[in-house]
Amino acid sequence: MAITHWPMSERPREKLILRGASALSDAELLAIFLRTGLPGITAIDLARDLIKEFGGLGALISADHLTFCKAKGVGTAKFVQLKASVELTRRYLQEQLEGQPVFSSPEQVSDYLSVQMRDYRREVFMLLLLDSKHQLIDTHELFHGTVASASVHPREVVVRALNKNATAVIVAHNHPSGLAEPSQADIDITRRLKVALELVDISLLDHFIIGRGQVVSLAQRGKL
Repeated sequence: MAITHWPMSERPREKLILRGASALSDAELLAIFLRTGLPGITAIDLARDLIKEFGGLGALISADHLTFCKAKGVGTAKFVQLKASVELTRRYLQEQLEGQPVFSSPEQVSDYLSVQMRDYRREVFMLLLLDSKHQLIDTHELFHGTVASASVHPREVVVRALNKNATAVIVAHNHPSGLAEPSQADIDITRRLKVALELVDISLLDHFIIGRGQVVSLAQRGKL
């Protein structure tokens, strides 16, 4: 049965308007993005098939052009639209961080980092530079590692912070495995960074670890 024949309260678009986007499943949200299905297949059924084929929504979003276009029911136009939507979300979240103390809303920091980093296939180390009011000055992806690890050099973090006259920093890195639980190596590098930054009167406020669907704050864990 076509979605247009469903009860109003069950149609994804109408459901979003009535209850908000958070009330929709991954497949329902993706169906709205797809707009149409295929002959004999509703947009929701197509969305479910795509999520299953790629092994999850994150893998679908992070797929490269060739891999994405091999899937049934999508092509270059949808690939471009999806990448543009993700980038708009990332820029919106970054804009929300600018011009206000970062820790006035730690959820926004977590959301921004999650959108930015959770689907990277390799480990990436990110630096957020803050002024004396803890407002965002700039962000940098400093180190790109293998799937297993990234080589983090405290000196590079200190140099970037000094060049931007930052008085505080937040660091973050992703776990390509999807599990955000910190390792002993994560805790060790955090302590090394803190010591190096304190030598030049710069505070390390937090180290976030980004997984899929989870963000861990080492400050909240008492590991700084």
